[in-house]
Amino acid sequence: MKRLLSIIGAITLLGTSTTSLVACNTAQEYTPEELTKLKENNKIDTADENIKNNLEWIAPQEKPFNEVDNKWYYVVWKGENWNITKFKNYEEIIPQKHEYQYKTIEEKSKYKIQLRYYSRNDTKINLIIFKSINEPTFIWEENSNNFKSVYRWNLDTNEPDLIIDNDGNIKVNGE
Repeated sequence: MKRLLSIIGAITLLGTSTTSLVACNTAQEYTPEELTKLKENNKIDTADENIKNNLEWIAPQEKPFNEVDNKWYYVVWKGENWNITKFKNYEEIIPQKHEYQYKTIEEKSKYKIQLRYYSRNDTKINLIIFKSINEPTFIWEENSNNFKSVYRWNLDTNEPDLIIDNDGNIKVNGE
Protein backbone atom coordinates (compact mmCIF):
# COMPACT_ATOMS: atom_id res chain seq x y z
CA MET A 1 0.00 0.00 0.00
CA LYS A 2 2.86 2.40 0.87
CA ARG A 3 4.47 1.69 -2.45
CA LEU A 4 1.24 2.38 -4.35
CA LEU A 5 0.75 5.69 -2.51
CA SER A 6 4.36 6.61 -3.23
CA ILE A 7 3.90 5.94 -6.95
CA ILE A 8 0.63 7.91 -7.06
CA GLY A 9 2.31 10.80 -5.24
CA ALA A 10 5.22 10.81 -7.69
CA ILE A 11 2.86 10.80 -10.67
CA THR A 12 0.86 13.67 -9.16
CA LEU A 13 4.00 15.74 -8.55
CA LEU A 14 5.31 15.05 -12.03
CA GLY A 15 1.99 16.01 -13.61
CA THR A 16 1.78 19.21 -11.56
CA SER A 17 5.33 20.33 -12.36
CA THR A 18 4.90 19.55 -16.07
CA THR A 19 1.64 21.53 -16.20
CA SER A 20 3.33 24.49 -14.52
CA LEU A 21 6.25 24.31 -16.93
CA VAL A 22 3.96 24.27 -19.96
CA ALA A 23 1.90 27.15 -18.54
CA CYS A 24 5.05 29.28 -18.12
CA ASN A 25 5.96 28.84 -21.78
CA THR A 26 2.57 29.91 -23.15
CA ALA A 27 2.51 33.10 -25.19
CA GLN A 28 0.26 35.96 -24.10
CA GLU A 29 -3.01 36.06 -26.06
CA TYR A 30 -5.01 39.27 -25.96
CA THR A 31 -8.73 39.70 -26.53
CA PRO A 32 -9.68 41.98 -29.45
CA GLU A 33 -10.52 44.74 -26.96
CA GLU A 34 -7.20 44.36 -25.13
CA LEU A 35 -5.31 44.34 -28.43
CA THR A 36 -7.03 47.55 -29.59
CA LYS A 37 -6.20 49.24 -26.28
CA LEU A 38 -2.56 48.08 -26.43
CA LYS A 39 -2.19 49.39 -29.98
CA GLU A 40 -3.50 52.78 -28.87
CA ASN A 41 -1.28 52.86 -25.75
CA ASN A 42 1.84 51.91 -27.74
CA LYS A 43 1.56 54.62 -30.39
CA ILE A 44 4.77 56.60 -30.81
CA ASP A 45 4.74 59.96 -29.05
CA THR A 46 5.29 62.31 -31.97
CA ALA A 47 3.84 65.51 -33.38
CA ASP A 48 3.76 63.93 -36.86
CA GLU A 49 0.18 62.69 -37.34
CA ASN A 50 1.20 60.65 -40.40
CA ILE A 51 3.59 58.59 -38.27
CA LYS A 52 1.14 58.39 -35.37
CA ASN A 53 -1.60 57.02 -37.64
CA ASN A 54 0.46 54.65 -39.79
CA LEU A 55 3.09 53.17 -37.46
CA GLU A 56 1.28 50.28 -35.80
CA TRP A 57 2.40 48.35 -32.72
CA ILE A 58 2.24 44.60 -33.41
CA ALA A 59 1.63 41.72 -30.97
CA PRO A 60 3.10 38.23 -31.56
CA GLN A 61 -0.37 36.68 -31.78
CA GLU A 62 -0.97 38.63 -35.00
CA LYS A 63 1.73 36.50 -36.70
CA PRO A 64 2.82 39.32 -39.00
CA PHE A 65 5.63 37.40 -40.71
CA ASN A 66 3.57 34.41 -41.87
CA GLU A 67 2.72 36.20 -45.11
CA VAL A 68 4.77 38.48 -47.30
CA ASP A 69 3.22 41.95 -47.07
CA ASN A 70 6.05 44.17 -48.39
CA LYS A 71 5.78 46.35 -45.29
CA TRP A 72 8.59 47.83 -43.23
CA TYR A 73 9.01 46.54 -39.67
CA TYR A 74 10.91 48.08 -36.77
CA VAL A 75 12.06 45.74 -34.00
CA VAL A 76 13.43 46.99 -30.69
CA TRP A 77 15.49 44.16 -29.20
CA LYS A 78 18.31 43.59 -26.75
CA GLY A 79 21.59 41.78 -27.29
CA GLU A 80 24.32 43.46 -25.25
CA ASN A 81 22.46 46.80 -25.61
CA TRP A 82 19.11 47.93 -26.96
CA ASN A 83 18.98 47.98 -30.77
CA ILE A 84 16.48 48.98 -33.41
CA THR A 85 16.35 46.98 -36.61
CA LYS A 86 14.39 47.99 -39.68
CA PHE A 87 13.59 45.46 -42.40
CA LYS A 88 11.13 44.90 -45.21
CA ASN A 89 9.03 41.72 -45.16
CA TYR A 90 9.34 40.99 -48.88
CA GLU A 91 10.19 37.29 -49.33
CA GLU A 92 8.93 33.92 -48.19
CA ILE A 93 11.20 31.88 -45.96
CA ILE A 94 9.31 28.59 -45.96
CA PRO A 95 11.87 25.82 -46.48
CA GLN A 96 11.67 23.63 -49.54
CA LYS A 97 13.64 20.62 -48.29
CA HIS A 98 14.23 21.06 -44.58
CA GLU A 99 12.03 21.32 -41.53
CA TYR A 100 13.43 24.72 -40.65
CA GLN A 101 14.70 27.84 -42.33
CA TYR A 102 16.38 30.96 -40.95
CA LYS A 103 16.68 34.39 -42.49
CA THR A 104 19.17 36.71 -40.80
CA ILE A 105 17.85 40.25 -40.74
CA GLU A 106 20.77 41.90 -38.96
CA GLU A 107 23.89 41.08 -36.93
CA LYS A 108 25.00 43.31 -34.06
CA SER A 109 28.00 42.37 -31.93
CA LYS A 110 27.65 38.64 -31.38
CA TYR A 111 23.87 38.57 -31.86
CA LYS A 112 21.71 37.89 -34.90
CA ILE A 113 18.09 38.87 -35.23
CA GLN A 114 16.40 36.35 -37.49
CA LEU A 115 13.09 35.15 -38.83
CA ARG A 116 12.69 31.42 -38.20
CA TYR A 117 10.33 28.91 -39.75
CA TYR A 118 10.37 25.63 -37.83
CA SER A 119 7.73 23.16 -38.99
CA ARG A 120 8.26 20.60 -36.26
CA ASN A 121 6.98 22.88 -33.48
CA ASP A 122 4.51 25.03 -35.36
CA THR A 123 3.88 26.48 -38.76
CA LYS A 124 4.36 30.13 -37.98
CA ILE A 125 7.38 32.29 -38.58
CA ASN A 126 8.96 33.55 -35.36
CA LEU A 127 11.22 36.49 -34.73
CA ILE A 128 14.27 35.32 -32.75
CA ILE A 129 17.55 36.55 -31.29
CA PHE A 130 20.38 34.05 -31.75
CA LYS A 131 23.86 34.23 -30.26
CA SER A 132 25.40 30.77 -30.57
CA ILE A 133 24.48 27.12 -30.47
CA ASN A 134 25.52 27.06 -26.79
CA GLU A 135 23.41 30.08 -25.79
CA PRO A 136 19.63 30.28 -25.41
CA THR A 137 17.63 31.51 -28.38
CA PHE A 138 15.19 34.29 -27.51
CA ILE A 139 11.80 34.06 -29.20
CA TRP A 140 9.64 37.18 -29.59
CA GLU A 141 6.44 35.70 -28.18
CA GLU A 142 8.18 34.06 -25.22
CA ASN A 143 10.99 36.44 -24.15
CA SER A 144 9.55 39.88 -23.60
CA ASN A 145 12.71 40.97 -21.73
CA ASN A 146 14.71 40.78 -24.97
CA PHE A 147 12.07 42.22 -27.30
CA LYS A 148 10.68 45.59 -26.33
CA SER A 149 8.43 46.24 -29.32
CA VAL A 150 7.65 45.52 -32.95
CA TYR A 151 6.06 48.13 -35.20
CA ARG A 152 4.80 47.93 -38.77
CA TRP A 153 4.75 50.90 -41.16
CA ASN A 154 1.39 50.62 -42.94
CA LEU A 155 2.18 52.84 -45.94
CA ASP A 156 4.10 51.93 -49.08
CA THR A 157 6.37 54.97 -49.05
CA ASN A 158 8.20 57.40 -46.78
CA GLU A 159 8.99 55.10 -43.89
CA PRO A 160 9.95 57.12 -40.78
CA ASP A 161 13.48 57.55 -39.45
CA LEU A 162 13.22 56.00 -35.98
CA ILE A 163 15.84 55.82 -33.22
CA ILE A 164 15.94 54.50 -29.67
CA ASP A 165 17.28 55.90 -26.43
CA ASN A 166 19.46 53.98 -23.93
CA ASP A 167 16.36 52.41 -22.37
CA GLY A 168 15.06 51.07 -25.68
CA ASN A 169 12.29 53.67 -26.05
CA ILE A 170 11.53 54.37 -29.70
CA LYS A 171 11.46 57.94 -31.02
CA VAL A 172 11.33 59.81 -34.29
CA ASN A 173 14.80 61.08 -35.24
CA GLY A 174 15.01 64.86 -34.87
CA GLU A 175 12.21 65.25 -32.32
